[in-house]
Amino acid sequence: MPKVITAREAEELVRKGEQPPAGSILTPSARDVFGGGSLKSSFRGTGMSAGTAAPAKKSAEPSVPDYEFKWKPGSDPQSPADIERFFNSPAIQVLKERMCDIGRRLWQRDYTDGNGGNITIRVGDNLALCTPTLICKGFMTPADMCLVDLDGKQLAGTRKRTSEAMTHFGIMKRQPAAKSCVHAHPPHATAFAIANVDIPSCLIPEAEVFLGKIGVAKYQTPGTPANADEVGEVGKIHQAVLMQNHGVICWGKDVEDAYWKMENIDSYCRTVWIAAGLGGGLHRFTGGQAKELIDLRQKLGMPDPRAGLKECELCDSADFRPGAVCQAPVAPAKEGCSCHEKEGPAPDPQIEAIVRAVTEQILKQLSHAK
Repeated sequence: MPKVITAREAEELVRKGEQPPAGSILTPSARDVFGGGSLKSSFRGTGMSAGTAAPAKKSAEPSVPDYEFKWKPGSDPQSPADIERFFNSPAIQVLKERMCDIGRRLWQRDYTDGNGGNITIRVGDNLALCTPTLICKGFMTPADMCLVDLDGKQLAGTRKRTSEAMTHFGIMKRQPAAKSCVHAHPPHATAFAIANVDIPSCLIPEAEVFLGKIGVAKYQTPGTPANADEVGEVGKIHQAVLMQNHGVICWGKDVEDAYWKMENIDSYCRTVWIAAGLGGGLHRFTGGQAKELIDLRQKLGMPDPRAGLKECELCDSADFRPGAVCQAPVAPAKEGCSCHEKEGPAPDPQIEAIVRAVTEQILKQLSHAK
């Protein structure tokens, strides 16, 4: 069986000026070390300084790394021996290492706390790797990972699988493109889920392209079949889903893709939260400009339920209001369009009278203090 080289082993080889054994498998972190991704470790003991350029190498046409795990349909291992062999194969070992790396990144960014969050990667028609229950995502090792079928039966691994794997499988069973799911509790996005506030759209182009329309799943008890069904239905057409009073789940073609979307959604929610507090309102681009971004998203192979909507239906969060406003202006409906913006509540005369009275009292006290 080919040897799997981890990042730590790669750094030791670089320190000695040696190359990995022929036919060995490099984890993503190990590839970074040999490729110069870590300047401190990559140049240690090689006779080169960090400022010395490596000799130019002839390479193929520039490309984008593809981490999607592909399998031949109908090839799932069946016997216990075949399952164990598959679970310990070099290709699966690479995925286990990658899951640990994603777990560390989630924990370092405060997206998980305690034993919160979970990660899955689909590796067959009816197979998936998943993280175990009751473990901090920042300190997992490849030996902690589990192999389960999409009905939740654990097939390999010494630690018990996470109960929330079924929520991930609720999406995977409905959406074949969902090859990996990441669930976490990023604070800014989770705040929207707890406040039951729809995340406004048409504000940042990157969010429209990489997140698309953000879904909202109604609250169900975590780990239950009801939650798997609710999240699965919403996740079928939404790559990022707010789970009410719980957290966020994102899916992608691979675990890196799913994790990126977790970063995207929390960063977007944080930016909206800051902008809403500045007092100038939220300036949105037009429905026509949003349509261009949705078209780009589809060209990248990502689904979007808004593809068939009219331009005037695309920026659909007109009811979002910052937390501290007295009255927000109402945008007029687009001429000739059957879609209308929701009108804000009419001002309450009694409340306005109280505000005026309190203001007058404060001004009077200030004038006496001079």
